[in-house]
Amino acid sequence: MYGLIPAPVSVEVSEGHCLIGCLPGFGYEKQFEPEVSVVASWLAQQLPKTIPEEYRQADIISINVYNDLVKGGTEAYKLFIRPTVIEIHVASAAGVVRAGATLAQLVSAHGCRLPCLSIEDQPRYSWRGFMLDTVRNFFSVDFILRQLDLAALHKLNMFHWHLSDDQAWRLDLEEMPELAAHGAQRLDRRFNVVKWKGGSYSAADVRRVVEFAASRHISVIPEIDVPGHSSALLASHPELWCRSAHDDRHFLPEDRYGIFDAVLCAGRDESLNLVGRVFSGLSGLFPGKYLHAGGDEVPKEQWLVCEHCRARMRDEGLQDKHGNFDPERLQAWFMEQVQVGINGLGRTMVGWDELVDGGCSRDVLIMAWRSTGHGAKAAELGYKVVMCPQNKACYLDHKHLDLEEEPGQLGICTVRDAYAFDPHPEGLSAAAAANILGGQANLWTELVYFGKQAEYMLYPRLSAIAEALWSPKAVRDFASFASRLELHGRFLDRLQVNRYRGPLE
Repeated sequence: MYGLIPAPVSVEVSEGHCLIGCLPGFGYEKQFEPEVSVVASWLAQQLPKTIPEEYRQADIISINVYNDLVKGGTEAYKLFIRPTVIEIHVASAAGVVRAGATLAQLVSAHGCRLPCLSIEDQPRYSWRGFMLDTVRNFFSVDFILRQLDLAALHKLNMFHWHLSDDQAWRLDLEEMPELAAHGAQRLDRRFNVVKWKGGSYSAADVRRVVEFAASRHISVIPEIDVPGHSSALLASHPELWCRSAHDDRHFLPEDRYGIFDAVLCAGRDESLNLVGRVFSGLSGLFPGKYLHAGGDEVPKEQWLVCEHCRARMRDEGLQDKHGNFDPERLQAWFMEQVQVGINGLGRTMVGWDELVDGGCSRDVLIMAWRSTGHGAKAAELGYKVVMCPQNKACYLDHKHLDLEEEPGQLGICTVRDAYAFDPHPEGLSAAAAANILGGQANLWTELVYFGKQAEYMLYPRLSAIAEALWSPKAVRDFASFASRLELHGRFLDRLQVNRYRGPLE
């Protein structure tokens, strides 16, 4: 398969070659202009600046819409390489970019002398994503754009942007400037010198990311994590913590990692009002369908002693079967209020799988991080689910190998482990299986300080997960992937990706 990752649905080889020049011309409808610009930039990166005289330019790269491809989804495409023309047939504009990613990889492998062939292709899953934690360590907009470009070349279509946590608040909302002013800076004690480390994204930064992603048909899902992981938020609004009248606790973004008691008071209307304003601000910056509200790892002990939270549980009838106040149900109630606000903005709320524990509304999209079992449970209960389990699959902050010299933490995830990922666990009912939209890889960055280090953690494991999410089971084979990775690795090298090069298992 010529080093193609992810593997296409089918490839048929014909006799002959297509000899192309430095950059062929394109024939297309005006509606495809943004996508053609992206594809042309990819081809220009791979084609030589000068070519031998005997090589002649292919007449044209022709792009046309064919309704028979619609059944394969908006990203379906067919690619025909013939001696004097390259034809791309698509169901929609998204297919142009997906076909262009395939063509760019073929040019990387073969240069100006392309084999004549026919490719038919479409994705297995509608949700094929990656998450970048820009909270624990800040990454520049240029770095994010580079990762979006690489993701599109692997036919990924969802970018989950983690923007708040205990360690920082990274979004500079124009109507709420205090959040970034107090939450974007934290102490950095790594070098035995106390110094401040920070960074936040302006509205202009967000527009750059969203527009760049959109041209590659990648949706951006911003995450603001509530009600837990809120140290950086409480740095500007300490009054929203469950404190007594005599408690004047002040907060700073954490310079440690773990789970902290910096949790929003679920009994105060002011907490919900602030969260509502935050997501209203997000809706003005991010035009996509989804807004992620977190909901993971919430210590709830303080809710049981907080007079406001106890009053809320009493007034809303949030008790367990023994009549005791139930903080799990309080979290579900709180998140349902957040969801109502997000739905009122015309968006769908996304949350981590803890939301299922308290019986949150079925209208929430669940990201299953604790295990595929938690995702299967959510799917059986009727939630739409995206699988991203931490157990030897999708957490790319884990080490590649069980060696002291390998960077990473909290687990091992080999390239083979990543390739073996399948969002559909065995034993699901047909109804539950239909609720699983796909999966994604998550890169948490507590110990990932620099962009080149992030790329080392991402590739080629993200390449493997991309194939797991795009390619049909019938064409997936780890030995084939490992063989194709030799050519694909050279493709990544040409793009100067700082990839891991060690054993794959």
